[in-house]
Amino acid sequence: MKKVLIATLTIAALSMGISELFGQQLPQFTQYMFNDYMINPAVAGTHNYYQIRMNNRYQWVGVPDAPLTNTLSVYGPHGSKDMGFGGYLFSDITGPTSRMGALFTYAYNLQIHDNGMRLSGGISLGGLMFRADASKFDYAENFDMNDPALFTGTKTKFTPDASIGVLCYTTQYFFGASVHQLFGQRLYRTILPREAYQDTIYGINKLRQHYMLSGGVFLMLNRDYDIEPSVLFKYMINAPVQIDLNAKVTYRKQFWGGLSLRWQDGISVLLGYNYDQKYMFGYSFDFSLTEIRKHNAGSHEIMIGVLFDKLK
Repeated sequence: MKKVLIATLTIAALSMGISELFGQQLPQFTQYMFNDYMINPAVAGTHNYYQIRMNNRYQWVGVPDAPLTNTLSVYGPHGSKDMGFGGYLFSDITGPTSRMGALFTYAYNLQIHDNGMRLSGGISLGGLMFRADASKFDYAENFDMNDPALFTGTKTKFTPDASIGVLCYTTQYFFGASVHQLFGQRLYRTILPREAYQDTIYGINKLRQHYMLSGGVFLMLNRDYDIEPSVLFKYMINAPVQIDLNAKVTYRKQFWGGLSLRWQDGISVLLGYNYDQKYMFGYSFDFSLTEIRKHNAGSHEIMIGVLFDKLK
């Protein structure tokens, strides 16, 4: 049983792509405020133009087989009706495990108050492909590779996926809620024997629902400077709540800089530039506050965006 436990902990840590065994399963982004559609499908259609966002995250640089995440999203409104559409592709690779998928979104919004407050609801449907190459796992030196409790081949699994969300917003503030990996389905039943699964593998081969709450305000300091403080709460059953606190300052709608604090995890610095109100470039650097900082050179994230002409 001890051998099974060692293998299981290795598989679980790599499969989740994070430092805590029972932590969040979804990819992590620092610049989510520039692509909030990724955390809430209700965002689709809330702007009066289409936009493309590409996010590339290189986590824990210097650590072998560290997480590498890439996403590409497109979303925007219907030309004449209060609805929106969108879609995104994602790839999340962590050593011998990877997740690739696509989701497509429909959203509808309506005005709920005379002050311009609107409410939007959205749903995303699609699927993901999970792949685990057990031949690339690094086990303890005394581990018996012939142990029947271990799989040594490559496992590939396609499964449907979905997320839902609501968003209440005005031109001055917003707050929303969303649920991801809505179906909570199991990926595999045969990685380890049933008794080992019950004892040690809880959470590894089942997609858990992730609950997110977000909110923020837009404040005009003067004719040159705007500031946008925001917060994001993320929760998965049997995992600690993750809290992101952010503040972004923009100069003349062109240059921005900001700080982000991921509670009990790390601090991030954000920089960016908006050219001609159509092309966006963003960069962030994460410095970990946990023990893993001793073994890596930080995390880097790049964002590129394109805004198209207004439809409304």
